Amino acid sequence: MSRSLQFRLGLATFLVVLLFVFGSAAVLDSAFRTSGRLALRERMMGELYLLLAAATVDPSGKLEMPNPADLPEPRLAIGDSGLYAFVASGDRILWRSPSWLGRPLPQPMAVAAGSREWRELKLEDGRDYAMMGYGLEKTSAAGSRSFSFFLLTELAPFHREIASYRSRLWLGLGVVAILLVASQAAALRWSLRPLRRIAGELAAIESGRRQRIEQHYPAEIRPLTRSINVLLAGERARRERYRNAMADLAHSLKTPLAVLQGAIDRREALAATVAEQTGRMAAIVDRQLQRATMAGHTTVVSSTPVQPVVERVLMSLQKVYRDKAIAAANELDPALLFRGDEADLLELLGNLIDNACKWCRSQIRVQGWRDRQGLTLVIHDDGPGIDPASFGRILQRGARADESAPGHGIGLAVVAEVVEAYRGEISIGTSLLGGAAIAVHFGG
Repeated sequence: MSRSLQFRLGLATFLVVLLFVFGSAAVLDSAFRTSGRLALRERMMGELYLLLAAATVDPSGKLEMPNPADLPEPRLAIGDSGLYAFVASGDRILWRSPSWLGRPLPQPMAVAAGSREWRELKLEDGRDYAMMGYGLEKTSAAGSRSFSFFLLTELAPFHREIASYRSRLWLGLGVVAILLVASQAAALRWSLRPLRRIAGELAAIESGRRQRIEQHYPAEIRPLTRSINVLLAGERARRERYRNAMADLAHSLKTPLAVLQGAIDRREALAATVAEQTGRMAAIVDRQLQRATMAGHTTVVSSTPVQPVVERVLMSLQKVYRDKAIAAANELDPALLFRGDEADLLELLGNLIDNACKWCRSQIRVQGWRDRQGLTLVIHDDGPGIDPASFGRILQRGARADESAPGHGIGLAVVAEVVEAYRGEISIGTSLLGGAAIAVHFGG
């Protein structure tokens, strides 16, 4: 099932926060219980050492313990205080603290002299206890004797402390989780705001209120908005080319139609005239359709080698202008590529080289290179050149530098349309051969 990007990111954020909360709770709870038990053991061991220091053995080897009032820990003298002690020798109990009040004692565990033992156990009263034992060997006139000192404490206070800590821990982590989710939701909404703005602009474009995406966006989204604008501009340029092509088609068909109309009265030449003019009309239609379907600049295109296209154009035009014996030089690197449609490149170079052949005296030269700024193609001729004052005018549809010369004045206009479709630039200057040099530049 398809979900929105905001839902997916929100769910992922919630799961991460949930994992963080439960993971943190498990680690902190384990650390607190471990440190609490270690502190309890150290505290009980300290109390047991005080009891050991208070115990003595008489010359006969009998253990003597202080009076209840002299015990190092007052709770040992208070009944049911939660802290208890007893001393054993083997399985025989020698002494127990007054705090026991007749309770049954746990089974003594064997503790080697100088070592200590820790155990958690449950007694007959159903309560949980922690027991610390320490082995002691005393020497008297009667000889050496081993004793085991034991200290017990109820674990209920420790469990209550753990429960209190857990409640505070979950409360704190719950507040942190809420703050994290709220902050992540705010950050998510702020981060997705550019996408919502793009959606709004696209809706405005669909309704015709805008022509392109105009707002500034983060660097990660900028290539997307740039590509959308390129596609929109290409579509508008394609529609404009269709309109121009249809207008040119209508204009170009006027002459053949007029010739056909005039041939009606000359029956002897009607068949030849019809054949000639219909062929001419078919060529005009093919040419205009090719121009109308010009690909233009897109973000994903194949690359076309330039040198073979130039070679094809030169071979064709040298047949057309064979009377001029033009020396044509193709100085392009075979590895030079045009990032666009081959038909567009053929339309572009066909018009430029055709103009060069038409106006040159005997030489034309085609050069090109690619650098960091993009692809540049230059067509040189040794003709009369072009007046700088007419540069802008001859790029317009129907305009010609020399009105007396044959032609429709649309060649350079077509070139300008192709260059504009690919977001390139066209410039006209003085050739190395002394005539005109027309250069086109394509970025990227």
